[in-house]
Amino acid sequence: MFRRVTSSLTPKSGAPASNRGSAVGTPQSEREQALKDYKLTIEYKHLKEHSPSGVYLIPSHENLRVFYGAIFVRRGPYTNGIFRFKVTLPQQYNDVNTWPLVEFFNQVYSPYVDGETGVMNVKSSYPKWDPTKHYLITLLTHLKKIFYVKSYEDVKLDSGGDAIGNREALECWKTNRAMFRQKVEECVKTSQAEMFVDFDPSNSTLHFNEDALQYQILRQLLSQRSQEENSFLKMSRTEIFDLVGEAGNRAAAASHVSK
Repeated sequence: MFRRVTSSLTPKSGAPASNRGSAVGTPQSEREQALKDYKLTIEYKHLKEHSPSGVYLIPSHENLRVFYGAIFVRRGPYTNGIFRFKVTLPQQYNDVNTWPLVEFFNQVYSPYVDGETGVMNVKSSYPKWDPTKHYLITLLTHLKKIFYVKSYEDVKLDSGGDAIGNREALECWKTNRAMFRQKVEECVKTSQAEMFVDFDPSNSTLHFNEDALQYQILRQLLSQRSQEENSFLKMSRTEIFDLVGEAGNRAAAASHVSK
């Protein structure tokens, strides 16, 4: 599998001023907005070095406050799930109570995620968003946690009068654990099936591409060789090149037949 990602903190030169995070107003308001923009770039630089394992976040080309991400779940009930999401930060982000908005593109069956909108519950865990304590890394750590949590006893579905999360999923977890596990497994399988779907092709900076046919064939050949008595780990360089050539020939033949 090859992953092609494009990242840049500098929006395209043709992007409108509002998308670049620059508020139109007095020189004072512009300076304040510029400071917020600068703080955000520092946050992202820190995030690139300390992001939670298995979680990836790429900034949009068009808007400094929009990011596209993915989480690869490695253990627990959501094992092998590949869930993609979008993070949108308010224009005044870095002020008090400017909560980030997280929207999952995949269906995520969890008490923490609205079953209709895909919006992740942030406010219940952070009733007050404090810019001196809470950052993008705080958000991604919380995002990762919801896929590894073992108990939902403390989940709060309402915050400030806003319905957040999935009440049905919470009730299912409390009353029918087997059904809950089944629905979680279903959403994991769906996330795998949707791995190469472009949910937001015109804007997203995070894309997954299928392997070329020759690489799929090469992987099959290597897998077959590993099951033989002489493991492919003991293969000579010439034998490996021969396998690569065979994979290329088979792919070319298959492509010719399909035409």
